[in-house]
Amino acid sequence: MLRILGRASSINVRKVLWACAELDLPFEREDWGTGFNPTSAPQFLALNPNAMVPVIQDDDFTLWESNTIIRYLATRHQAWALYPTQPRARAGVDQWIDWQASDLNRSWSYAFMSRVRHSPAHQDPDALAAGCAEWARHMRILEGRLATTRAYVAGETFSLADIPIGLSVNRWFETPIEHPHLPAVQDYYERLSERAGFRLHGRNGQP
Repeated sequence: MLRILGRASSINVRKVLWACAELDLPFEREDWGTGFNPTSAPQFLALNPNAMVPVIQDDDFTLWESNTIIRYLATRHQAWALYPTQPRARAGVDQWIDWQASDLNRSWSYAFMSRVRHSPAHQDPDALAAGCAEWARHMRILEGRLATTRAYVAGETFSLADIPIGLSVNRWFETPIEHPHLPAVQDYYERLSERAGFRLHGRNGQP
């Protein structure tokens, strides 16, 4: 059985849990990370030298990096509706997965640490205002895309890209900052909420 190492409150672990729900995959999960087993432990570092969750073990195969994990699971279980084999369709999914990791994810850093984690090092008002503006700028990029597709981020149907993007949208709405009116993003949020996996691992009251 698939083994998932990581606390269920981690946004990156939740990507894997949601993917498993979409794929109807059974798994066993162990709590690792903040408040649980320390990822600095030698046995964890032997699996992931970065000391970060999630890590999966699929029989004798170990893998880390959440976006890589969800791609692997979709490919391993031939979930081509989520992760197409046609090169252009797959590239369209991959670009939004990568955009979430490289651009959107970075844009929320200061605001999230300030307003959710209450980090003492992230309480400068000017830096917070700048962080909120940068996060909103990226959310307007997503708004434009969703206004075009009127459905999901990679096109007309739900895909693997909607897992990291959907969790990011949940974080946006769950973080107590001013939110500009983004109707396509709001509609997308409600659309995703029709999926059991998102209700369980995404829109579940956690940022």
